[in-house]
Amino acid sequence: MNPEPADSLEIVFDGTPLPAVRGQSVGSALTDAGIRSWRSTRKRHRPRGLFCGIGVCYDCLLTVDGRPNQRACLVPVHDGMRLESTEQVRHEPSQEDHDV
Repeated sequence: MNPEPADSLEIVFDGTPLPAVRGQSVGSALTDAGIRSWRSTRKRHRPRGLFCGIGVCYDCLLTVDGRPNQRACLVPVHDGMRLESTEQVRHEPSQEDHDV
């Protein structure tokens, strides 16, 4: 996707500025930036991010502008939005992400 300059904006995830496009969900913007997980399961601490993409499963919870437990797949981005992974645990993609 090649956004028009007026459609481009910036969000901040765990202190890191990231590009986004007006109309994207938070989950889509994070995924486009190469971030596939932003929280861990309680028991086994396995990485979680987008799963269903329609707000049913709650795998994509994160803190949005200070409001905890927001579903990244449903929240639209806005310029200057501040996002925080759960418990400040940031996951890089790994083989385990594929072995679900």
